[in-house]
Amino acid sequence: MVDSGAGTPIVLIPGLQGRWEWMRPAVDALARHHRVITFSLCDERSSPFPCDPEQAFENYVSQVALAMQRARIERAVIAGVSYGGLIAAEFAARYPERATGLVLASALHASWQPNEAQQRYLDAPMLTVPLFIAGAAGRVRAELAAALPAFGDRLRFTVVQGARVVLAPTSPMRMARRITWAKNHQFADLHQVKAPALIVTGEPALDRVVPVDVTRRYLDDFAGARHVVIKRTGHNGLVTRPEAFAGALERFVNDVRISA
Repeated sequence: MVDSGAGTPIVLIPGLQGRWEWMRPAVDALARHHRVITFSLCDERSSPFPCDPEQAFENYVSQVALAMQRARIERAVIAGVSYGGLIAAEFAARYPERATGLVLASALHASWQPNEAQQRYLDAPMLTVPLFIAGAAGRVRAELAAALPAFGDRLRFTVVQGARVVLAPTSPMRMARRITWAKNHQFADLHQVKAPALIVTGEPALDRVVPVDVTRRYLDDFAGARHVVIKRTGHNGLVTRPEAFAGALERFVNDVRISA
């Protein structure tokens, strides 16, 4: 578990790949003004948190509570990225008194259904890894060009972020299992969430992973939820433009603190 910075606590939950290290630029940017608690998902081999496969998706909800207990905090802004948005929203609905704010960044919605290509990956994750990797470059090329117009900046980002991915590898099998766990989970009624909500997306044309329209469905779930678009980004704005991502959360957290 990572506990960095000081100030209003933010619990930052990673996406489908499950590794906090992939979010390092956002963690560092947020920790300049806030206390950031983050972790790899509990079914990752490097995670110190317990995981019972029989508990499926429940493991992740329990992990958020356990991370807050270890950090000795009762309440925090709960922020979920991509798949982590499902976890963040579920925790906030189940424990509304513990969430001072809810941030959902390029998040999957419980109503999401995989398309044909995604279903093939879920059915045979190991066999389709080469196709997944081959398509990854195409999914991020346009976003990188928009977020980092200078070739040198793109090259540096690719080398540094690539090293993070290599040093903190994910598992296609675990990623597929996480989707299955979510699809089989009975999610709580989001109307139980009492905290202010911030929905963060990139530009629709640049997010080739989770369509912005899927994330925007949360706007119908939370009265008064705000939607912020991080310009010149798609799905990966928290790492391609971490300062802009942290700035959006900073404004939200300050407003939540003032209204409280």
